Amino acid sequence: MARAIDWSLVTTEHVESALHEYDHLGADAFFSRFGFAPTTTYDLVEAGRAYPPKAILGAAYELATGDRLASADFEGGKSGAVRVLTALGYDVEPKRAEA
Repeated sequence: MARAIDWSLVTTEHVESALHEYDHLGADAFFSRFGFAPTTTYDLVEAGRAYPPKAILGAAYELATGDRLASADFEGGKSGAVRVLTALGYDVEPKRAEA
């Protein structure tokens, strides 16, 4: 069950740090470190690269607060991570089908 989370604690600086961690660690190590899985529905698109929005936002929240969120603690779709990241100015798009 999703819990009430104060997303106002997360700034673009925290999201940028999470993106940097993703790039630095690689997907598998990032998911292992922050406790998330690959995206299935949406991509956060930044500088021409696709990132998993829920994992990035969860990591950004942990970087901002020191409090680790589990995937089940919040929604990843339009009413969750997509909404929060879009409000922060990020481009989140439906995931493209792989050819």
